[in-house]
Amino acid sequence: MAKVLNPSSIAAPAAAYAHGVEVPANARLIVTSGVVPTRTDGTTPNDIGDQAALVWHNISAILAEGKMSLTDVISVTTYVVASPTLHIDLPVVMRERDAALQGVLAASTLVTVPALARPEWKMEISVIAAKS
Repeated sequence: MAKVLNPSSIAAPAAAYAHGVEVPANARLIVTSGVVPTRTDGTTPNDIGDQAALVWHNISAILAEGKMSLTDVISVTTYVVASPTLHIDLPVVMRERDAALQGVLAASTLVTVPALARPEWKMEISVIAAKS
């Protein structure tokens, strides 16, 4: 449905994402807030891989509520807390993104931040999904 835009006149994307995504006219959109790694009981896992998996689970639930799925995601913005283990954390977060999107190339931005709203949150993600 969405068209991946990776022009050959610029450098290829640095990972599994698209430089841009074109959405056809009349597509429905879902735009999420920053989705955080909080379980329904209010707890947060400590491991960043577990946090990333939980965030993608939560995003999937939001999309399902709107009759969409992770394969409809066209844009991802990921925020990761800059910590001494950042060089280990980033590949883990990117692996979870790639696994969740199952080969879908969404536009993607990853930003490191000094902190998030709660000290136990090591990352959060917002997405845009589109479906005709």
